Amino acid sequence: MLQRIRVAALALVLGAGTLALSPVPATAAPAPTISQVSVSPASPIVVFDADVAVTFTFTTTNAAAAALKVDGAPVAVTSAPDVGGLKWTGTKSFGPGAAGRHAISATAQGDGEVSTSGSFQVARALTTAIRDFDAGPDVVDPGDTVKLSGVLVADRRGYAGQSVSITFRERGSDAYREVAKVTTGRGGWFGTRVRAGATGWWRAEFAATATARGSVADADRVDVRRELDSRIFRFDARPERVEQGDRLTFTGALTVERRGGAPGRRVAIAFKADGSSRWQHVTSVTTGRDGRFRASATARSSGWWRAEYRGGHGVDGSVSAADRVRVDPARAEARLIAFDARPEPVKRGRTLTVTGLLQAGDDGSWRGHRAKVALLFKPVGAGTWQYVKSTWSNGGGRLATTIRAWNSGHWKFAFGGDPRTHGDDSRTDYVRVRR
Repeated sequence: MLQRIRVAALALVLGAGTLALSPVPATAAPAPTISQVSVSPASPIVVFDADVAVTFTFTTTNAAAAALKVDGAPVAVTSAPDVGGLKWTGTKSFGPGAAGRHAISATAQGDGEVSTSGSFQVARALTTAIRDFDAGPDVVDPGDTVKLSGVLVADRRGYAGQSVSITFRERGSDAYREVAKVTTGRGGWFGTRVRAGATGWWRAEFAATATARGSVADADRVDVRRELDSRIFRFDARPERVEQGDRLTFTGALTVERRGGAPGRRVAIAFKADGSSRWQHVTSVTTGRDGRFRASATARSSGWWRAEYRGGHGVDGSVSAADRVRVDPARAEARLIAFDARPEPVKRGRTLTVTGLLQAGDDGSWRGHRAKVALLFKPVGAGTWQYVKSTWSNGGGRLATTIRAWNSGHWKFAFGGDPRTHGDDSRTDYVRVRR
């Protein structure tokens, strides 16, 4: 019995020794981690009239709790599972009065504590205005250009690099429409030119952006004069009948409604040949001080002439009445040479023989011409020639006729021309008549 007790006691001692020689090792808890705090919307946060809710987000691992402070004041956060840890979210609103830089910090607690810090900017939206907007001149003709200019400012300083719309509201309309876009330059100045088509109001508009408020300039009115009527009157092409190659003269006057004669305007002279339907430009002329004009051109063929004004500077165009000119084929030149009246002197009542030569030709080449020629006489002391008789030249152009002489005076042949030849007068020959 005693032996069994000793054995048991020994076993207990050995067992206790074994526990002392083999202790269980302790495992250390992992330390927490924390990310940087992200801000949405991104900094700078622009505030207009209403408060802006800002969301702060950060993630942790191995953290049992977390805290967020903005400018030292706690912000409530909530957590949600995230890959490998937790995602913490907090929200705080900022109004226009919160403009400036704000400090942000976050901490995470676990087997220890970690923290992160940073900052973000809250900015008040820029207040813009369009100053010194001008549209000029105040009165223009249709199609003339209007200069538009002004300056865009933000918080009273020039706002460069911004897009500004130029809009127009026509008289009688309720809506503005965009006509052009410009970009502000240094100091916020902008300018452009547009063509005016109607009377109305011009203005510049700046649309709100993510950082600035919109603004609209005061409207500026520009009046566009209506098209005035013009008229070409007393147009005349003369002479009414000419030979081919002769010069024509054109006259007339251009007037404008309520203004009278229109000086300095370009008037075209146009021609339409007989049998044609097409008007062709021939020449142009500028009106004088009272709107009158004078031009010339060579006659080529029979047809109609007119003056044309295209209009401009707020004036409608106009066309004159047409005037017809007849153009005959060009005739050859004629000459009466070798004129002679004999004898000299001659006794009163005796026969006087008169001879000469009629020729026609072009470019210096002459040939005899058969035609009817008049014999004329101018007594001594008379101022006019008197018709005496007519005679015909022969095929070679030779002329010969007789007449009784009653008074002293001058004699000559006169050829009035025919459809193929121009006219001509011979030299004169004086014959004294004796009693």
